[in-house]
Amino acid sequence: MKRIAAEDGPEKKRPRARAADILKRLLGRYSAVQLATLVDQPPAGEQWVHEIKLDGYRLLGFVAGGAARLRTRNGKEWTEKFPLIAEGLENLKVRNLVLDMEAVVFDVKGKTSFQALQQALGGGENRAKVLACVFDILHLDGKDLTGLPLIDRKAKLKALLKSSGRPKPLRYSGHAPGQGAEIFAKACGMGLEGIVSKKADAPYTTGRQKTWLKTKCAQRQEFIILGFSGARTGERALGALYLGYRKGSTLRYAGKVGTGFTMQGASDLARRLTKLAVGKPVLTRAETGAVPAGEWQSIRWVKPVLLCEVAFTEWTHDGRIRHPSFQGLREDKDARYVTKERPL
Repeated sequence: MKRIAAEDGPEKKRPRARAADILKRLLGRYSAVQLATLVDQPPAGEQWVHEIKLDGYRLLGFVAGGAARLRTRNGKEWTEKFPLIAEGLENLKVRNLVLDMEAVVFDVKGKTSFQALQQALGGGENRAKVLACVFDILHLDGKDLTGLPLIDRKAKLKALLKSSGRPKPLRYSGHAPGQGAEIFAKACGMGLEGIVSKKADAPYTTGRQKTWLKTKCAQRQEFIILGFSGARTGERALGALYLGYRKGSTLRYAGKVGTGFTMQGASDLARRLTKLAVGKPVLTRAETGAVPAGEWQSIRWVKPVLLCEVAFTEWTHDGRIRHPSFQGLREDKDARYVTKERPL
């Protein structure tokens, strides 16, 4: 295992300055996460362990010298967005550390809810509902742990949280070995999003890998917001969002979503999209297929940079999503990499 040139630095350097240097090195070294490949059935065999697929924001947590930082999977600085998680990291009994985790909120049925998470981030007492489910450890006290087998990393992670008194709001994300099909069926029966299956003896490798596989109970993914329209009736500020994804360097139309918004959420989103408005369509009418002429005229096109997550039942034969429902914005991801997800 590699050791970060540590904690070692010139003796004259103040401890706080040394910790800042270590934190900077950690942020540079562990700047990317491992991602799971979508499959239509979970893998079989005892060499796989299975975790519940969490519905939240993926974060990397960094600690050095008692100070914590939080970054999204794309390197955005989100420490101020999750102050209680940062405080929990600072209470761990370590010199320096890097953890992989998901910020979540559990609903009354014990399921993680992305919509509830976004509401909690609105401020006030709701922020106390945000927890961090920690499922991997990449670095501990000067040692790079990414080359260790997953099962060994998780053992170290569990022991660390236990020895630190399991500081709130950090929770260890457990797993079950083997029986992938049974675990997946039970997860779907409970109304969960799905499971993530991981090779027990695999190292931590950044990028999308086949040693981590995700199986979803229902169709759900991120889309790029291409435009929006006002509501035809009622007081809601939004009628629908027009969605797309990338195929190579080009944008493809995926349909529209007009349900799943709260009144306040629709109002906030309409104001935000208005600031991104552009003067001409980002797609031609031919590229959107069956959008009627009257509806086409009502679309307000926007710069294709903002993402939202949408649940739906299936893709139609002409490449549209059926029965979509808006779940929330995805500000932790980059629009350049949003493609149509297809299971292997």
